[in-house]
Amino acid sequence: MGRSVALVGTRGVPASYSGFETCAENLGTRLAQRGHQVTVYNRAHHVRYTQPTYKGMRLVRVRGIATKHLDTFTHTALAMLHALTQGYDALIVFIAGNAPLCLIPRLFSRARVILNVDGLDWKRRKWGRFARRYIRWSEQLATRVAHVVVTDSRRVQEYYRREYGAETVFIPYGADVTPKPPGDTLSRFGLTPGQYVLFVGRLVPENCAHHLVDAWLHLLDSQSVTRNMKCVITGDAPYAADYIAALKARAAGEPSIVFTGYQFGDAYAELAGNASIFVETSEVGGTHPALVEAMAFGNCVVVNDTPENLETIGDAGVAYSGASGGAALAQALANLLAQPDTIAEYRRRARLHAQTHYSWERVTDQYEALLKLSGRPL
Repeated sequence: MGRSVALVGTRGVPASYSGFETCAENLGTRLAQRGHQVTVYNRAHHVRYTQPTYKGMRLVRVRGIATKHLDTFTHTALAMLHALTQGYDALIVFIAGNAPLCLIPRLFSRARVILNVDGLDWKRRKWGRFARRYIRWSEQLATRVAHVVVTDSRRVQEYYRREYGAETVFIPYGADVTPKPPGDTLSRFGLTPGQYVLFVGRLVPENCAHHLVDAWLHLLDSQSVTRNMKCVITGDAPYAADYIAALKARAAGEPSIVFTGYQFGDAYAELAGNASIFVETSEVGGTHPALVEAMAFGNCVVVNDTPENLETIGDAGVAYSGASGGAALAQALANLLAQPDTIAEYRRRARLHAQTHYSWERVTDQYEALLKLSGRPL
C-alpha cells in the first residue's frame, strides 16, 4: 500500500544546487514509481521550474526569506505549516538545522518524521558563533524530536552515538549514473575527453576549491603538466561572492583553469563522465554525492583525507593531506599524471566500488522500510 510522503528542507526539484536536492529528486522519483504519493516542497525563489508535477512528484512552491541565515529555516517552517493540512503519512526532512521545526508535525499531526541530518554542518566556515551553537543544539534536539535520524556516513553515525548516545540509521547516497559521450558541453568549454581534472561542488571556503587552483598553478610552474591538460571547476554558491572572486583572481590569466558555473543533467554527466581525474577537496561534510557519482562514472578520484572522504572511497581512490593543502594535492596529481596505468586501475576500482556500495534503488529500499515502521512517542 502506497504512503503519502513529503520531502521538506531542500531547495527542491529539479535538482539544481547540491547533494540534498539530488537526493530529493532520486529518492522522490523512485518512491513515486513504487506507488507512493510524493510531494516535494520547492523554494519558489530558487527553483525556476513552475509546473505542478515533476517525474511523478507533486510540487508545492513556498517562499521563505531569501537570506543566508533565514532562507532554509523560514521556507521549512512555512512548508511544515502547509504540511499540517495535507494528512501526510510521513515527512522526510533534510538538514539538522531544521530539527526544531520537526516539532510542528510531531505535536500537531500523526506523520512519521524522518530527519536526514547530513554531515556536521557546524564545522562550515560560513557560520558565526551563534549559528554554530544553534546547529549543535539542533543536532541534539534531532535525536529527540524525529522518529528516525538518518546519517549518510558511518563516521557521522559514530559521532551521534558518542556525543548524544543516540542510534541513527545509516543510509548513504546513491550513484546510478548515465555517462554521456563528448558533445556540446565539452566543446563549449574547450575540453578534450580524458584531458582534464575536475572539481564539482559549491564554491564555499570549506569545500576548498582553492586547494585545486593552487595545486594546478604549482603543477604548471614545475612543468608537471602541460597547458593541453585542463583544470575544470564546476559549481557556484549564492552567498560566497568574496570567496569566489578571490578564487578566480588566483586563476586570473591562466587559460587552462576553466570555471563552468553550475552544470546539471546531461551537461554535468558529460563533464563528469569524460574527466581523467576527479578531485574532492572538501574538508567537512558526510558522504559527498558528487564524489560518489564521480566513482560511478569511473573516474580516478583524489580526496582530501577527512575520515568521511576516506570512508567513501575505501581502497578505490587516492588521498592527500588536507592540512597541507595545494602542495600535497599537487604531489598526488603529479604522481598520477605520470602513471596512466595507475589512473586506469583506480578508474576500474572506483566504478566497482560505486556499483557495490552506492545505489539509489538500495537507498530507496531503506527509506521505504522506514516509512512502514510505526512511530514512537516523544
